Amino acid sequence: MISTKRLLLKLALSVAAVSPLAAFAADGSAPDQLIRQLSIETLDAVKTDKSIQSGDVNKLMELVDTKVMPHVDFQRITASAVGRFWRQATPEQKQRLQDEFKTLLVRTYAGALTQVRDQTIALKPLRAAPEDTEVVVRTEIRGRGDPIQLDYRLEKTDAGWKIYDVNVLGIWLADQYRNSFAQEINAKGIDGLIKALAERNAKPAPAASAPKKG
Repeated sequence: MISTKRLLLKLALSVAAVSPLAAFAADGSAPDQLIRQLSIETLDAVKTDKSIQSGDVNKLMELVDTKVMPHVDFQRITASAVGRFWRQATPEQKQRLQDEFKTLLVRTYAGALTQVRDQTIALKPLRAAPEDTEVVVRTEIRGRGDPIQLDYRLEKTDAGWKIYDVNVLGIWLADQYRNSFAQEINAKGIDGLIKALAERNAKPAPAASAPKKG
């Protein structure tokens, strides 16, 4: 399952992990500056934690789950990825989809964090008014090769700013998931998608390779 444009999706998620999905305080702080601060914190954790550097997959997943995932609007991003089928799902199915999708993202981002080396983030000017409740923060990931576009959609909620989508090289991730999820639902129904996600998440996480010294 979830094979449509898999290579592009893998690239998108891997790059996104360099500047992770993160929370933004509800105190009116500029979202772009908070992205910078929290990105630095995550990169520092990856680069300095001895367990992560030695390839500890569980520690990577713990980092993603505690620092990144609590601040993603999972209901909105899951609903967007499931698309029109979301309205057909029962409350129980919606919760199970949300739970499995979170696990999928945790595992994917943990794997992507193993690729972090010497990348840096460059923020573009924020085009937003103070009263805006939804903004797009545009950034570039710079390292070896050409800069990579990485944009965030954020929504201001009662709990503060939340990320609900990421754009890599012009493609929003929710849109990319929607295509593969739709294929699975059309073939086997909503329960079929839930089962496929659960089976994928039940597989052991691949071992991370420790960064080479040199």
